[in-house]
Amino acid sequence: MTTLPIDAPYDAYDDDAHEDGNVLAGPLSEVFAVDLTVAVATCTGCGSAGPVARLRVYGRGPGLIARCPDCAHVVLRLVRGPGTAWLDLRGTVSLRIALPDALPDA
Repeated sequence: MTTLPIDAPYDAYDDDAHEDGNVLAGPLSEVFAVDLTVAVATCTGCGSAGPVARLRVYGRGPGLIARCPDCAHVVLRLVRGPGTAWLDLRGTVSLRIALPDALPDA
């Protein structure tokens, strides 16, 4: 996995040096109570939608950058620091998260 500054231009990335979005499962489990890798993310760059596990993830520190596999737009950034996580979703139109149906009131 390539380690580059979070604001590095896409051209600076070696396209073969990424991992799939499943690498986000552990870090995102600290923030969300559900497995977010199966959530459907819609890219603001091209509008394509697919599971978070399909994103291309770059970097190991200080953060993870997840790019759309169709247009390379940054969809998600996650930086973990001491006692803090920064989650930037500005490249995401929406996250569709499957949840069990709510139980009726007893």
